[in-house]
Amino acid sequence: MELPANLKPDEASPEWMNKADNAWQLTAATLVGLQSIPGLVILYGSFVKKKWAVNSAFMAFYAFAAVLVCWVGWGYRMSFGEKAVFFLGKPAVALDEKYLLGQAFLGLFPTATMVFFQGMFAGITLILIAGALLGRMNFRAWMLFVPLWLTFSYTVTAFSIWCPDGWLAKLGVIDYSGGYVIHLSSGVSGFTAAFWVGPRAAKDRERFPPNNIILMLAGAGLLWMGWTGFNGGDPYVASVDASLAALNTHVCAATSLLTWVILDTFFFGKPSVIGAVQGMITGLVCITPAAGVVQGWASILMGLLSGSIPWYTMMVLHKKVKLLRDVDDPMGVIHTHAIAGALGGILTGFFSVPKLSRLFYMVPDWDKYIGLAYGLQTGRTSAGFKQMGIQLGGILFVICFNVVMTSLICVLIRLVVPLRMDKDELVIGDKAIHGEEGFAFGQDEVEFSNNNTAFGGFENSKTNTVYDVDEYSSTASRGANTREVQMV
Repeated sequence: MELPANLKPDEASPEWMNKADNAWQLTAATLVGLQSIPGLVILYGSFVKKKWAVNSAFMAFYAFAAVLVCWVGWGYRMSFGEKAVFFLGKPAVALDEKYLLGQAFLGLFPTATMVFFQGMFAGITLILIAGALLGRMNFRAWMLFVPLWLTFSYTVTAFSIWCPDGWLAKLGVIDYSGGYVIHLSSGVSGFTAAFWVGPRAAKDRERFPPNNIILMLAGAGLLWMGWTGFNGGDPYVASVDASLAALNTHVCAATSLLTWVILDTFFFGKPSVIGAVQGMITGLVCITPAAGVVQGWASILMGLLSGSIPWYTMMVLHKKVKLLRDVDDPMGVIHTHAIAGALGGILTGFFSVPKLSRLFYMVPDWDKYIGLAYGLQTGRTSAGFKQMGIQLGGILFVICFNVVMTSLICVLIRLVVPLRMDKDELVIGDKAIHGEEGFAFGQDEVEFSNNNTAFGGFENSKTNTVYDVDEYSSTASRGANTREVQMV
């Protein structure tokens, strides 16, 4: 039977290309891009004080553009190209049509599609790091940090875990869609960079109210819905596994959000909108390394854990551990990405299903990808413990490597430009840094009423912050009965 004219191969649609897979992969890449632009741009710009709205949003906007140029210049082939030494890929451009129009290293679509898809992942990783540096990093230092970190940190982790020649990939670590490469890396690196940059101004640390919670929810919504492409695109095929990954992603996120809100309500008397966003993020991050290799009931359990363990570390443990208190991490990426990502990696090693791993990896030795729960069930206990060990080893590598490399990058940048803004910029904010402000309406009147800060009239507003447990308790105590958090 002859194929319809629109399905016949030709020069623009070679025989090896699957049009449906290519269409889905381009769509998934666009969804991931929308998580950054405008998703995290909106989320960051509305989460911070008014005087930091432009700078915070622009850190994300700049990073997205800078990463993409570096990615096609050398980053992609360092991550997914030929091996140079041990865990380093050879730098090379991804701009030539002969290279871009050929078949990708995985999937039935062109390399150009793969470069685009993976470039969106690289971009969002740098933007997540920015969340730990809002409100005080010198923008010129950020301009240098982005290409340096992409080159010397991201490409190494991506090559090690995702490239078929990577040592952790060969070892058998399961990272379905970036729990290690993106979230654990960005959480650890963001926290490390925050240590080197130093904290925000004392006044900002004491009171850092979001300037627009409704708009913040819009940004969070784009982040959530975009995760369909984030996890659904990683099988590199429009398959049943992609469908399962997308469904598991949203179920885990919803469960995690509800768990976080219930804990806030029970312990602090009021459900927090900011807390709901944090719970959503931890659920999305936790399911990411496991999305297409675990069953639906496991995604529920992972959501319960991702909504409670990071909640505890952020809302309780944060105030008890000196290092966590001293390092200023405005978006709490150490909790929402590093801890949630590591938790997801461990749970992947426990819940991963051999059959689903076969559907995802499609390799002859697929049976080595077995979670501990199924190892115990089928009598392959040693294989299950081995997978757990590999998952933990991958976590240890990502943490140690990113702490060292991020520290070296920050020290190097500090030799060229200051990592931190000067005192005037810390006090004034956007107007001093960019000569622009995010909110012009009524600006003159506000500035006239308080010449120490552009938005002094809003400094005394009461709002729940990421870490201020006391503030939850004090606001709740005016009405409802509250319970003290007595966990250690």
